[in-house]
Amino acid sequence: MRVLVIKLGALGDLLISGAHVERIAAHHSGDEIWLLTSPALVEVARLFPGVRVRAFPRRGVRAMAAASAWVRRMRFEVVYDLQGSDRSRWLTWVSGARRRVALSGRFPYNVWPRHDHRHLHPFDRLNDLLEAAGIGPATAACRLVPGEEARRAVGRWLSAAGLVGAPLALFHAGSSPRWLSKRWPPAYFAAVAREVERRGIRVVWIGTAAEGDLNRDLAAVAGVDATGVFSPETLCALAGHARFALVNDSGPMHLLASSGLPVYAFFGPTDWRRCHAVGQAERIFRLELPCAPCYLPVCPTSRAHACMRKLEPEIVLERLQHDALI
Repeated sequence: MRVLVIKLGALGDLLISGAHVERIAAHHSGDEIWLLTSPALVEVARLFPGVRVRAFPRRGVRAMAAASAWVRRMRFEVVYDLQGSDRSRWLTWVSGARRRVALSGRFPYNVWPRHDHRHLHPFDRLNDLLEAAGIGPATAACRLVPGEEARRAVGRWLSAAGLVGAPLALFHAGSSPRWLSKRWPPAYFAAVAREVERRGIRVVWIGTAAEGDLNRDLAAVAGVDATGVFSPETLCALAGHARFALVNDSGPMHLLASSGLPVYAFFGPTDWRRCHAVGQAERIFRLELPCAPCYLPVCPTSRAHACMRKLEPEIVLERLQHDALI
């Protein structure tokens, strides 16, 4: 039979659900499993074993009409809605599937968890969904395995950059432009990078073109600017050459964690208990402050971004040294 899994959200949301998609695929071994996601996430979604991937844009009437027509035409017998949005609810309904599984008991679902799960990390909430569906829980994060071509591409880049065999640390000082409050101060990142490089570990600054100016300025202090060089798959391959990563709460945090790399992340405006990468809860830098988490994309001037600025570089260096990474 045909089974549909819907996960349309951001990169971090998709990666958190990766282990659950794998459990669903294993439970329906021998069936035709489809993962419906957004175009920006296709490269990562195709690394999940046992599923076929179909993508439609997340916005627009035409995209919604096309997605609805495809879902209806496929005649799915089971739908697992891991998204929980109005759009995924509509797609579940138009599918005509006899079994419709989600976190919510709202129409049109007929299988859902019976207890309150709102306070849990998304990984644990999705385990509740699997339990309600009669599927065993995911016990660890999904592990993304890059393909041979991605590994070769990273090898070529390392050779061109003169980094073959060098110990590496991956630093991501950016975040979504809509979430500037998530960013640990660039001067602090630069201070840690300087000390890490002094100890013989090369720092690689990763990120998208939106973080180009930031990474260029940081690489002028210490490290190698790799802005826009790596796709999600090649970044996973690069992680295989690194000792650790230091990042803000962002998509790359989840991506690097899914590669098995030790990831250290900063949390201030968002709640680390609900937002940390799976398996990385012990590598969190945060402060207990009355105003945190505030979920404000820009910190009010009166608060002086204390949740991040009071996390001084020495705290990070002491932890990395304690963990024998520098």
